[in-house]
Formats: sequence, C-alpha cells, structure tokens
Amino acid sequence: MRFGIFDHVDHSGRALADQLAQRVEYVAAADKNGFYCYHVAEHHATPLNMVPVPGVFLGAVAQATKHIRLGPLTYLLPLYSPLRLIEEIGLFDHLSNGRMEIGVGRGVSPFELNYHNFDPDTAREVYAEALEIILAGMTNDRLNYEGKHFSYHDVPMELRPLQFPHPPLWYPSSNTKGSAYAGSKGFNFCTLGGVKDAMNNIQSFKEAYVGSHSALGSPNAFDGGVAVGISRQVTVAETDQEAIKIAEPAYQVWHNSLTKLWREHQVEGPAFARNAVDSVEKAMSQGLHIAGSPETVKELLGEQIEALDVNYMIIAFNIGSMAHEDSLRSLDMFAEEVMPTLQKVNTT
Repeated sequence: MRFGIFDHVDHSGRALADQLAQRVEYVAAADKNGFYCYHVAEHHATPLNMVPVPGVFLGAVAQATKHIRLGPLTYLLPLYSPLRLIEEIGLFDHLSNGRMEIGVGRGVSPFELNYHNFDPDTAREVYAEALEIILAGMTNDRLNYEGKHFSYHDVPMELRPLQFPHPPLWYPSSNTKGSAYAGSKGFNFCTLGGVKDAMNNIQSFKEAYVGSHSALGSPNAFDGGVAVGISRQVTVAETDQEAIKIAEPAYQVWHNSLTKLWREHQVEGPAFARNAVDSVEKAMSQGLHIAGSPETVKELLGEQIEALDVNYMIIAFNIGSMAHEDSLRSLDMFAEEVMPTLQKVNTT
C-alpha cells in the first residue's frame, strides 16, 4: 500500500507568491516523509487551481525535492499542441531525473474549454488523437501522424523522456465507463466519490485491466504493475475535535472554488462536482474527508482500503484556506503515526 499527495492548489486567500512558496515547502515535506508521488491538478479561469500551467510549477517543485515522483493529474490534452507537450514531458522528465508521472484527460468543464475557444463536443476525439501522437512521439526517433485534427510529417524527436519507454501514464475517472477505459488501456488509475460509487468504478477498472497487456510506461512500484487508487481529503490533529475545527472553514473555501463556475452559469456541474457536498460534516459522513486524531484517521482509512481493495491512496492535506502550518502538521502526523501501519495492508 502506497500513499501520494493530490493538490488542486486552490486559492487560499493569501498572496499568491506566498502560497506558491509555501506549496513548494509542503511538497518538500512530503518528499522527506516518503510519499510516493505529488499529483497536481490543471484547471483554467477558476480559483480551484492557481497553477494552470502545471509544468512551470512542477519545475520549481522538482528543484526542491529529491525522491518524490511528480506529475499533472491531469494534462488537459485538447488544450495542448501535442508536439509541444511531447517536448515539455521530455524536458521535465530529465529535469526531475526521471521522476515524472503523466496524467491525461480531456477536461470535464465545458466552461474552461470554452474560455480557450475550444468546442467541448470535440474534446473526446481530440484527446484520443493527441494521446496517440504523444505516445508515438515519446517512443520513436521521428514523428509521423495524419489525423482529423493533427498532422505531423517526419518531425525529429530530439527530446525523448529519460524513462523508458516513457513515464507512467495515469487516467482518473469518477464513472464506470471512464474507469473501464482506463483499465483497457493499461493506465494507472484513481477514482473518488463515496465508497459505493468508488467501489463500482474500481471494479470496472479491474475487470477491464485483466484483458489489457500491461501498464503504460516504465515499470512502477505497484503490486500487479498498476496503481489502483482512491483520492481522499485528510486532516490530522491531536484530537478529533481539533481536526474538524481546522478542516471545516478550509473545506468551505475549497468547495466554493470547486463550484464557482457552475454556480455563476447556473447549471449543474459534472458528477464529481455535484457529489462534492457543501460541508465537511457531510463529506465525513460519506468518507470523502477524513478528519480526526491519528488513531481515528488510521481506523477510518483502514476500513476504506480494505473495502475498496486499492493499492494507492492519493491524499489532499492542503485545501482551501487551511493555514500552511496546519497542513504541514497534518502531513507530518499522518506520515509518522498513520502511514507506517497502513502501508503494511495487503491489497489487490
């Protein structure tokens, strides 16, 4: 059982330069505490994500860390020139000394895509072409591709990734169809949502993965060759009451940022946004947010790991307006008093 970090880097209310400097310190602490990977989101024109160019932000993180793996979860492929992204991946994989993990997706917010003058209706097919091109470019000396949306002819691939054949690929999904797609392609995988929904998604992934050849990318550290993950928010403090007191206002700020575009346009968000309840108490009742003392957190997360049969948990300790010191203390307490026990759990 392994543990990683997920981060929206949503607006905290502090000066952005200060917040970003603190985030680098936060990831450095995760590195020292033995977390497997730091996964950062990509969103646009929303306070939910203040690093809409994840490669730039992760370049700074790479220089402040030594062991923790790093990567976007996810690159929104329809918004990129595939050739330019191949070059970014190659550069960052060398810059991080082979620590990159590549998350890919098409984007779930039509508003964010529209802000880039991109038609959301074509996102799925553009994503599929872009992924084909990126995989071809990372594994060949020259890139040739002819498709509906992209065309490349005899492009020299001078900047190949350090990892062979390329960094591991990830695909997150909050529904069974996307989960089955991830399994069939051999992606590393994570999901979210309540235990029942997450269980259905994980089952869909596992059933589809059995029929695929192997995991995409260089070998990784997960049993079975692929990550089967769940994402959770976690707040650890000396007592249950203190943890909830810290989590409650921070969660509210995070949730307001999550739903801002949907509220402004007066429409329902995608499933993951609709299912993100509006208080930390509700989130705790569904197992989406775990707040408590180390013993409480250990017990509740252990129950979820066993029920879901996952080998990876991606945790967001730092959300919303949470004080930098509180997030660091939560991370440290988890690493020292919770993680050693849960790492011994045999899963998948």
